[in-house]
Amino acid sequence: MGEFRSVTMKSHVRPIFCSVILVVAPWSRAIAQKERAHLAGTIIDHTSGSVISNADVVQLGVGRRVITDSLGNFQIADVTPGILRLMVRVAGFPTKVVVLALTSGESMLRVIELDSTATGRATAQHLPVEAVVAARPPAPRYADFERRRLNGRGQYLGREDLERGGYSTLQDAMRGLRGVNVECGGGSGCTIRMVRAPMRCTPEYIVDERADNFFGPNTPIRDLEGVEVYTGPSEVPGEFAGRNAGCGVIVIWTRAGPTRPKP
Repeated sequence: MGEFRSVTMKSHVRPIFCSVILVVAPWSRAIAQKERAHLAGTIIDHTSGSVISNADVVQLGVGRRVITDSLGNFQIADVTPGILRLMVRVAGFPTKVVVLALTSGESMLRVIELDSTATGRATAQHLPVEAVVAARPPAPRYADFERRRLNGRGQYLGREDLERGGYSTLQDAMRGLRGVNVECGGGSGCTIRMVRAPMRCTPEYIVDERADNFFGPNTPIRDLEGVEVYTGPSEVPGEFAGRNAGCGVIVIWTRAGPTRPKP
């Protein structure tokens, strides 16, 4: 009989190793940097209107510090969007804390006033009367109003518009503006509502940079220096982004400005 042999075949399998190299797109860093915000501003004396140089501007929470130049200007670049708290201090002035809201990629220009009367630095000066031919420049405290009006978002009424229209109330001035309804009746006067406002909610009123939903709708027309109207979240600027933007925002600037404590 034939002889059978058992043969065992061994297979030799060599492992194959693959190297994976992750490449970070070069534009990802640029996108991240673009989302950062930028703040520039000027520090001025509220009483005299003059600029304040060598003032410390400190970003609270992160410890960043810049000093105003000879023109009172400062810049803080590469700011994380959101709420920004600044502390401004300089010899002879009370320290002031300013809270701002910056959106992603926003470049904000801000004028910050320090009140020198609290320390008796400034004294009144009598200037000779001269005829003014050029248009009167806006007061420093209206700088934000003018900046946003140039930006084109929202609707704006200046003092000239209010006087030309001959309006008797703030509600009258709102009639005819895009996306704004003025509802009257019921013995409670007239109410301003935005067309896109959910559940017929009323807008947020900001009077001289402070939220005031009581005095805002009742501000006498003779006291108004300017009005900003934002009908919905897509128009509301970063300064008011944390408020009830869905109901709209009405920003009111009065002639007298906020009441300041006596020194």
